[in-house]
Amino acid sequence: MHPWHAMEPPHVAAHFEVDAQQGLDEAEAAARLQKHGRNRPSAPPTRSGLARFLSQLLQPLILVLIVAGTVTAWLGETVDASVILGVVLINALVGYIQEGKAEAALAALARSMTMEATVMRGGSRQRLDAAHLVPGDVVVLAAGDKVPADLRLCTGKSLRTSEAALTGESTPVDKHAQALPAETVLGDRRNMAYAGTLVVAGQGSGVVTATGDHTEAGKVSGLIAGAAELATPLTRKLTVFTRYLLVAILALAALTFAVGIWRGESAFNMFMAAVALAVGAIPEGLPAAVTITLAIGVARMSRRRAIIRKLPAVETLGSTTVICSDKTGTLTENAMTVQAIWSGGTSYKVSGLGYDPIGQITAAMQPAEITPPLRETLMAGVLCNDAKLLPTARQWTLLGDPTEGALLVAASKAGLDCDTLYSVFPRLDELPFDPNRQYMVTLHEIEGERLLYAKGAVEKLLPACSAMLNADGQPIPLAPEAIHQATARMAEAGLRVLALTRSTLAANRILDHDCLGADLVFLGLMGMIDPPRPQVRASIAACHNAGIRVKMITGDHPGTARAIACQLGITGSDTRAWTGQELAQLDDAALCTVAREFDVFARVEPEQKFRLVQALQANGEVVAMTGDGVNDAPALKQADIGVAMGLGGTAVAREAAAMVLTDDNFSTIEAAIEEGRGIYDNLLKFIVWTLPTNAGEGLVILAAILAGVTLPITPLQILWINMTTAVLLGMMLAFEPPRHDMMQQPPRSPSAPLLSPTLLRRIVLVSLLMLVGAFSLFELALRQGSTLAEARTVAANVFVLMEILYLFNCRTLSQPCWANGWFSNQWVWLGSAAMLLLQLAFTYAPTFNNVFQTAPISAQWWLTITAFAAGSSVLIELEKALTRPRGSDS
Repeated sequence: MHPWHAMEPPHVAAHFEVDAQQGLDEAEAAARLQKHGRNRPSAPPTRSGLARFLSQLLQPLILVLIVAGTVTAWLGETVDASVILGVVLINALVGYIQEGKAEAALAALARSMTMEATVMRGGSRQRLDAAHLVPGDVVVLAAGDKVPADLRLCTGKSLRTSEAALTGESTPVDKHAQALPAETVLGDRRNMAYAGTLVVAGQGSGVVTATGDHTEAGKVSGLIAGAAELATPLTRKLTVFTRYLLVAILALAALTFAVGIWRGESAFNMFMAAVALAVGAIPEGLPAAVTITLAIGVARMSRRRAIIRKLPAVETLGSTTVICSDKTGTLTENAMTVQAIWSGGTSYKVSGLGYDPIGQITAAMQPAEITPPLRETLMAGVLCNDAKLLPTARQWTLLGDPTEGALLVAASKAGLDCDTLYSVFPRLDELPFDPNRQYMVTLHEIEGERLLYAKGAVEKLLPACSAMLNADGQPIPLAPEAIHQATARMAEAGLRVLALTRSTLAANRILDHDCLGADLVFLGLMGMIDPPRPQVRASIAACHNAGIRVKMITGDHPGTARAIACQLGITGSDTRAWTGQELAQLDDAALCTVAREFDVFARVEPEQKFRLVQALQANGEVVAMTGDGVNDAPALKQADIGVAMGLGGTAVAREAAAMVLTDDNFSTIEAAIEEGRGIYDNLLKFIVWTLPTNAGEGLVILAAILAGVTLPITPLQILWINMTTAVLLGMMLAFEPPRHDMMQQPPRSPSAPLLSPTLLRRIVLVSLLMLVGAFSLFELALRQGSTLAEARTVAANVFVLMEILYLFNCRTLSQPCWANGWFSNQWVWLGSAAMLLLQLAFTYAPTFNNVFQTAPISAQWWLTITAFAAGSSVLIELEKALTRPRGSDS
């Protein structure tokens, strides 16, 4: 790759065999278009829709359901098989749709580059579709244009571009045509203009050096395509868990068959028994519960202004250990704002955020008097200015440079009317901002006097000053030391500092740079910054309190990044900010160390953001990445959960992310993490609730085979229990509200097992209680003269009654079942009531008796079943009390 920024413009033109004044002729341009292709990112190879759909069926949880549905169909129960396979279809369709949305990121990138360009062809200027640009074309740029391809600039007059979407730079970048050192990083290549960036001021021209996939923006699409689709922490654990579960179920089924054959039973009967055990042990409702619980979480989050694009992202939020946040537009307002003024020897503070002219100027914590030097300073900021602020229905819109917009807003907060100033002080002439001289000059007239106003870098304008204004607005000798001290204080706070000056110009003198000799009057300083969003500091503190680290990864300057990070409480003022150039020199092992130990990364390019996310994941972190620009998209997709801005973000970022914030507020992430943690808890509660039922059913079958007695429950009855209780009981746990202390707990360790030893012991205890209850009451019923159908009905109702009461035990996993309030989740009561009604029909309705081979039982049996279930529930509460960690509130 050629370092175009290190080559002089004539050498670049010579390389592409083009005359920078004439441009390519049409024949040569057509030949190059045939060779290089259209100027747009190419779409990556995609799988067919059928292949994408079939891939959804190969997940272990789905395979469990397919096995259950196949067995049920083989048993001849088409209704139950249809229900199970319907769940399979729903799960597959959800995954299929989600994958299609993720792949739309590349299409969004291609759309973002569709535009027209002004180009020199055969010595004449013409407009054409930017897709037809080729390397070597000479493109002409003007304010308001979107740069159509990567360009090596050949000419430029006051040219400035906004590169926030590509590099994260918060302020427009001054451009020039001079060659730069070869090692200059992307964000500092002032002689290059990059595809997708915006020209905010000036004009210029440049030779196209890259189109399509080869542009810096086009390379982003390759990084997006190369980002792996990551499983969430829960789905990774469930994958491992279900594999072990399948092995255990098949082993027990084989053991059942072998024992029965060894005892002399028929192969057919033993095969049916093995099928019954497998059907009983398979948790058919688990995949559906995961999908439905996540869907409920999506609805909850939408009410808190977070839209979930990928369903598993809901749960991932609860596992997040690190949030990597872009700065510009995410942690900050993405609107330059004057925060400090120094004039007439007095320091002022300016309140308010963004371009809305609401706020005030204060001095010594009191509303400030608009003194003559302060008024002159604000007037200079308005008159030496090319920006405009326009009110819209929702907010103020800036046309022009954000720095100049900030000056207009500051004047409005002091009560100055910009339109009045323009009419009273009409502009006669100007010297546009020059990146080399670092100042702008305008000439105005009032009552026959010609006034010159200049704004720019302190180090450029101060040497040309001979006087300054005192508190009364009278000229006094210049005090450079006081000005330098005020400048230093602003710079230490991360503010960008501008000096404002004035002078008079003789009537017969032409405005030129020589007019800025040594007779300027220094008016004052204005310090500005893209300020942090108001609620973000509290949200970051809440994240830290929850054990979540927040890291800033931005393309902005290190000093600005460090100042904002300090203001927000991300890090201390003495913490180092690593630059992208430094990160590029680190190998993967060293990068992992730096990513773990430091929290501020500046001047970072898209690929380095991508590497930082990978490094954190290699350290075992669950990473949430926030961003809004094209430069953020690869990292958004690589992260465990990408979070894009909905209002100010690019389409590319939104399509690459798993979650979109509709209010562009970092604070919404905190609320979403709280919801995510609650959702994970609810999923865990469902798992702890459902597994003992399946294990208990399997153990009952196994115990009957080992004892050589009749099966206490049939496969069809097992399917009835599993499917109805999963929907009417287990699903109700998805509506449990998050615990009040959810954000005071550390994040779950990604390496921690799905089920803790305490929960595993509880599952075993409940499974054994169900085994004892169902088997013993089944045998008791037979001994007391009940028919086989009646005894099996008793056993089935033991499972259901125990599941209803155990559901209340599972509303909290360590605290007493009443800790969250008996009626904080009314769905639990409604589901239990519906299940009891269905079970009464299962027991007494003739149709159910015929289908499920059940029979009515006496009230005495209901009392016995209820007593056993209640005793078991009390025993479970005692076990929770004995094993509860001190201080636990889960």
